Amino acid sequence: MENEKINTKTNPSNSLEVGERIRILRINQNRTLQEVADSCGLSKSMISKIENNKTIPSVATLVKIASTLGTTISGLLEQDGWDKAIVTSRKEAVEKLVMTEKGYLIFPYASEYHEKKMQPFLFVARKGEVIPHQLSHEGEEFVFVVEGTMKMQIGDTEYILKTGDSLYFNALQKHGIIPVTDEVTYIDIFV
Repeated sequence: MENEKINTKTNPSNSLEVGERIRILRINQNRTLQEVADSCGLSKSMISKIENNKTIPSVATLVKIASTLGTTISGLLEQDGWDKAIVTSRKEAVEKLVMTEKGYLIFPYASEYHEKKMQPFLFVARKGEVIPHQLSHEGEEFVFVVEGTMKMQIGDTEYILKTGDSLYFNALQKHGIIPVTDEVTYIDIFV
């Protein structure tokens, strides 16, 4: 099975989960789980769990996997749709939030938009649930706090962001967030 090409025509992307898309790309590139894991700095079992949709990877992990597979995070998240305008209600976004292994909830906006130049996400982070961590990856980020307060560490500098505040930064700098209020909701756009 490892050398078998997967025909995406018989398995349209819009019905696939992100893990299945990752598996299709990996197999079509004749790469093993171990090769992708080594390139991403992850374990083989973690890549397997992601591919089998048993865990939802963090955005930083998705960036690493996308880079390793020669695509973008949008390429992993988008579906085959070619719509020119995507509307998502707040209710729909909140209902479709999923928990990542780092302890925050995430929803990727406009996953059906083909070949996006940016990837917007809705994040909800709750005090005591987020596993403190810092990460870095290629690209730039724009964070806008919808509701609540959070600490955001960028390199050696710590920022306190409140409702309505924003921050734009180079994502190669190590960064991470910690909720200050019981819950913080924010938009994070990756380019």
